[in-house]
Amino acid sequence: MENILEETKSIMKKYGIRANKSLGQNFLISNEVVEKIINASDIKENDMVIEIGPGLGTLTRFLLQKAKKVLCVELDKKMIKILNDRFSDYNNFELINEDILKVNLKKIIEDNKKTEQIANVKIVANLPYYITTPIIMKLLEEKLDIESITVMIQKEVADRLIEIPGGKNTGAITYTVYYYCESEKIIEVPNNSFIPEPDVTSEVIKMNLRKEPAVKTQEPKIMFMIIKSAFMQRRKTLLNALTNTKVFINKNEGLNILKKLNLNENIRAEELSIQDFANIAKAITSNR
Repeated sequence: MENILEETKSIMKKYGIRANKSLGQNFLISNEVVEKIINASDIKENDMVIEIGPGLGTLTRFLLQKAKKVLCVELDKKMIKILNDRFSDYNNFELINEDILKVNLKKIIEDNKKTEQIANVKIVANLPYYITTPIIMKLLEEKLDIESITVMIQKEVADRLIEIPGGKNTGAITYTVYYYCESEKIIEVPNNSFIPEPDVTSEVIKMNLRKEPAVKTQEPKIMFMIIKSAFMQRRKTLLNALTNTKVFINKNEGLNILKKLNLNENIRAEELSIQDFANIAKAITSNR
């Protein structure tokens, strides 16, 4: 693997590029981290990779060598020229100049599976930190036909995403990721792995999509609404948070439901398992 730092400096100089702070750009320059991401994403020769925010194409080059097709979605027009200059000779390279949140990934995946004889679709990305959560939520909630998501994001967010519900880093999004995925940490990435250096430590994580959700529930939307409401007031007890946000009609209903489910009335949201939230959703809907 040639020196990525030298290659990056050369490309930036050639095109007069500076990292765009408003787009959350920090260019990855660590050979070790690139190798870890490529290995973790476990690309097979019949796979299609969707790379979100390829930037200068640091990862793209290696993905193209592994996958049957690499579809890059890049918002920054300056990067489009660089990516086309570097990779348009590859017959397995496709580039879309669009905001990933506006792209119809479901249709793209369906079309490619029909026409390209793709075995599996995998997401690989060095995500802009300021929109990590909306992107992850899109990838999961749209129930896309994908096998895995390998991303580099801010460590603090990564730890929340891959936590087991009830663990010390639990947040509302922990339950969503756990519902859809089995997740793991791949590598912690120090600030000096980028130019310019970001203010935060990064982490590469991998989320493997489950064949079946982690819990069976007839009311997933209600369950996630309850989780969101509970974490909006996470310093309060679950009873108070869900009463204040009108999930429970009143405190009495809340007390009855918690008692029925053998949950302590002073329990807090982050102490609950995903099954507990599924049980609350079921109790509320059968109560009314």
